[in-house]
Amino acid sequence: MDTKEIQKLIEFISKTDLSEVKIETSELKIQVRRGGAEAPKLVAAAPQVIYAEPALQAAAPRAPEAEAPAPAPASNGRLVEIKAPMIGTFYRSAGPDKPSFVEVGDEITSGKVICILEAMKLFNEIESEISGRIVKILVDDATPVEYDQPLFLVEPA
Repeated sequence: MDTKEIQKLIEFISKTDLSEVKIETSELKIQVRRGGAEAPKLVAAAPQVIYAEPALQAAAPRAPEAEAPAPAPASNGRLVEIKAPMIGTFYRSAGPDKPSFVEVGDEITSGKVICILEAMKLFNEIESEISGRIVKILVDDATPVEYDQPLFLVEPA
């Protein structure tokens, strides 16, 4: 294989979904790998459904203070969900020692960074598409999220 044939091979690979190609002949060994040492693998966990026995629920009464408080209802009764535009890992801040982008009660405007989604080792800043007030954060920090999963509840301005 000459240089032009190798260049054509690399151009062909760059136009496909392939992440690695190995060609071995008696005269030559070529290995072309895209994206570094190894292509990252994305694994999404299936949601778990847990069913409680009705008898067990009746036997163990809950204390009222143990219940999570309901989100504050919007004055006009309409809340908008901000959903994940991709699958990845949800982060509330730019780093462990950095402050969160938004907290419950914060006013946000269109274009404000509200979180980061890490997908395949790329950190994507997610910007709000609406203006309003954050009513509830629906996902814990450093948690995997699915495409179109609600992340925030916002009371529109």
